[in-house]
This record gives sequence, C-alpha cells and structure tokens, in this order.
Amino acid sequence: MMSEWMIETKGLSKKFRNFTPVDQLQLHVREGEVYGFLGPNGAGKTTTIRMLLGLIRPSSGSIHIFDRELSRYRSHILSQVGAMVESPSYYGHLTGRENLKLTCTLLRIPEAEVDRVLDIVRLSRAQHKLARTYSLGMKQRLGIAQALLGQPKLLILDEPTNGLDPAGIQEIRELIVQMPREHGITVFISSHILKEIELVANRVGIIHTGRLLFEGEMSELREQGHPFIRLHAEPVQQTIDYLHTWGYPVEAVDHGMNIKADPAEASVINRRLIMNHVDVSHLSIGGRSLEDVFLEMTKGADSL
Repeated sequence: MMSEWMIETKGLSKKFRNFTPVDQLQLHVREGEVYGFLGPNGAGKTTTIRMLLGLIRPSSGSIHIFDRELSRYRSHILSQVGAMVESPSYYGHLTGRENLKLTCTLLRIPEAEVDRVLDIVRLSRAQHKLARTYSLGMKQRLGIAQALLGQPKLLILDEPTNGLDPAGIQEIRELIVQMPREHGITVFISSHILKEIELVANRVGIIHTGRLLFEGEMSELREQGHPFIRLHAEPVQQTIDYLHTWGYPVEAVDHGMNIKADPAEASVINRRLIMNHVDVSHLSIGGRSLEDVFLEMTKGADSL
C-alpha cells in the first residue's frame, strides 16, 4: 500500500557519544507542499537534513522518501532530490553558467538543463558574470539552480535566506512558493525565523533540542494562539444576530464583542456587516501571536 507521505521518518535519532542532536523524530511531508522545518539555531535541523540526504547515518530509526527506504535505495532516491545545505558551493572564478555546466557534467545531466534552471531562478541576465561578483542573494539563487538540475521531485533547502537583505529574502521566498505550483516540486525548507516559514509553508514541523514539538497545518499552529476578532459595532444585538446566522461564535465583552474566528476572516466579516448597514467602529485581532506560541513551545521544552 502506497504511503501518503513523500518523506516519512520513524524514530529517527542521531547520537554522538553524550550528545543527541536528533531524538526520535517523526516527520511527515506530503507531495506538492512547502514543509517548513522550524527551530532555533542548534535545534537539530541540519543534522536531520544530512540524514535525509544520506550524508550521515542515523543511529536508529528509519527514513522513507518516495515510499522507499533510504538506506536500501539511496542512489535511486537521491537522483530525484535536489538540495542546498548550509551554503551554496560554487567556483568564484567561473561564471554562473559555467558553474551549472560543470554540475551537469558531474551529474551526467544534459546541458540543456542550464537554460531552464537559470530562467527559474532569474539569473539568465547574470549568467556570464563571475560567480564571485554575485550578491549573496544571487549566490543563493545559483545554489538553488544547481539543486534544480535534473528536474528533482523534492527540493531540500537548509536556511536558504540566512544573511540575506530584505530584497534577497523576498526573491528566495517567491522562488520557494512557486516550486509546487509552477514546477510540481515538493519543498522541505528549514529556518530559525518563524516569519519566513509562516509566509511560505503549508505545513510546519517545530524542532527543539532534537525533539519534534509540533507538526501540522500552519492554521493548526495559529489556533494554538486562540485567535479572535475584537469588534465594536452598532446596533449590538443586530450585529450579534447576524454573526450567529453566519456561523460565528460571539462573546459580548467591554462594550463590544469577541468573535471566535480565523483572523483572515476579519475583512469578510467587516464587509458583510457594512453591507447589512451595521456601523463598525472598531475591528482588531486578539490572541497570542505565532511568535508567542513558538517561544512558549520552545521555552516549555527547555523545562521538560
């Protein structure tokens, strides 16, 4: 029976003498999603990625990718995986195009792939410039281009926005989001920055001191902050009646009301109330932020 998971780990652990950077990890990544692997620096993200890529062996547990066990089908699996771990590798004295051609030669991939990946990462115009003259963001995009050679089904990126300025971060973010949608590539991306993961990922796994604290939809993580919409509107009872009719739970508080709903619904609620001639004087989002939820999780894990 085929598994629904493109990546699945069971009890995945890595031990170095008295240190266990990864401890009983159970990861589940679906095909066609951007999976955010989130955790503070030193949480075990890079060690996990190195095990997923067969660069280091687990001390215990198993890894299945494309429904096959990595330890048995390593070559077959990795031929369909592109990756950039920690930082891109390139030769500074070669142009961007020459770097990609060299990678094609090493991997026995047709050179026609070079133009395709240059176009995807938007480096076509800079392809004849020496790699050492590239900005940090361009170097990161060159690394992603190398990872895309051979048309992989899965792309694994380790902290791809590290050290980038806001413009570079935006470029990488746009690239990641388009991978499943435009190229059918599943993306597994690690980061220690919650905001970056929030903006690109469908699902998220939170790791801290080697242990998985949370795995699920991004919306499930937001729910842990118990978000609500604070509303002041007149006439009060009519507003409450409308909201109940539309299926929103409402609690009257402090001359206003709290609506238990996804904050993304705020604009929809506001528009519907105005269309029904309700006078909305205040609308805001309450509850703990994602940042608060993340910090509470990781601090709580420290005290376990």
